[in-house]
Parts: sequence; structure tokens; C-alpha cells
Amino acid sequence: MDDLYREVIIEHYKNPTYRGRLDPNDISFADDNPLCGDHIQIDLRIDKDGKISDARFDGHGCAISQASADLLIESIIGRPLDEVKAMTRQHVLDLLGIDLGPVRLKCALLSLKVLKAGAYGLGEAGDDLVE
Repeated sequence: MDDLYREVIIEHYKNPTYRGRLDPNDISFADDNPLCGDHIQIDLRIDKDGKISDARFDGHGCAISQASADLLIESIIGRPLDEVKAMTRQHVLDLLGIDLGPVRLKCALLSLKVLKAGAYGLGEAGDDLVE
């Protein structure tokens, strides 16, 4: 089963569906993983009902960070912003479907950290956003 999930990760890394920028956007936030240099920026458009109508990510880094960003963006379009604010790290881990060590865990959770910091309108993303 892990091989299937690994294939999904590689596919999202090589051919991301949601890579790009939104201009205009309602929310935009970026952050880095200082341990490895991964970088993610997420742009969101929010409709009048408070739902995410469109989203994109941009950045660079390892397959895990980039694939998790693409998978996360795919999972949030159409959801209320308040629901996204409540997402936990388990949501991202379920999307990836594989066990990760501590270093790769930071890579996988960078997109959630960026998403939540942007959703909460924070000036700086703290690791406590993805607990």
C-alpha cells in the first residue's frame, strides 16, 4: 500500500495541479522550512459565503513538501475558511498516506503551517499552528 501512496506523492510532485499564483487574491502567505530550505506560498480567494473558491501554491523543495501542498490545496477548495482553520496535521498525513520521520514531517506540514497562518492573518507562522 505504501508504494501506491509513494506513486501519488511523486505524481503530485512532478505534475502538480494547483501550482501557480492567484492575482488578485484575498489571502497570500509564504514561509520556509529553515531545516531544508523548502519554501511554500499559498494564495486563496474567498467567496462571499466565506468559502475558498480558488487556491494555488508556489514554491520549491522536496517531493514531500511540494506534493503535500498540492494535495492540501486540492482538499480545501470549496471548504469554509473556518473549517480550514481547524484542520490538524492528521489531515495532511492522511492525504500523504505514509509514515514520516521527524525531518520529513516538517516538510509535509509546511503547507498546512502556511495555510493556517494566512487564514488567521498572522504576520509569522508558528509551528504551533500544525499541532
